[in-house]
Amino acid sequence: MQRYYDRRAPEYDDWYRGTGRFASRDRPGWDDDLAALIRALAALPPARTLDVACGTGFRTRHLPGDVTGLDRSAPMLEIARERIARVVRGGALALPFPDDAFERVAAGHFYGHLQAPERARFLAEAARVAAELLVVDSARRADVPAERWDPRVLSDESRHRVYKRWFTGAQLAAEVGGELVHAGRWFVAVLARGASAAESGSASADPHR
Repeated sequence: MQRYYDRRAPEYDDWYRGTGRFASRDRPGWDDDLAALIRALAALPPARTLDVACGTGFRTRHLPGDVTGLDRSAPMLEIARERIARVVRGGALALPFPDDAFERVAAGHFYGHLQAPERARFLAEAARVAAELLVVDSARRADVPAERWDPRVLSDESRHRVYKRWFTGAQLAAEVGGELVHAGRWFVAVLARGASAAESGSASADPHR
């Protein structure tokens, strides 16, 4: 995964902008839904925020408040530094911050790449460092399954497989224990407060609950 995102960094924003390999893709309503998501994020109350897996910072710059970006990929952070005042290199499953260091943890298009044990660890770490959790991810559509190992091809023709999940708004809200912030054709966003996210994550990771 990290090797894939290191190599993808120079072209990552093409996904948002509909350029490069995404220029020929049919994504009806993409631009409008992306604009609506950005408005929804910008309308949240400002908070001291840690944006986990911030990538290039494309979406991070629209988060209100004092924002720190965190990512494991050095090439991603090189781009993010141009958009975010503070960036930190580190992993999301063992956040390099003390308890209650932030008011909000944000994660955009990261949670959907985590398998069950990783989801539980991430939600517990997020609850440890902040009282709120904002999750932005990909909306479930008729042309994609709930989850799969997704084939990816980069501009250098390298081929990768990435675990990926897609969500309905109701599913994501129930899973992380939060309220919908945005539910569109391409994007969903949920804000969870208090311990509900960690508790929901523990339940979803346990097949007997």
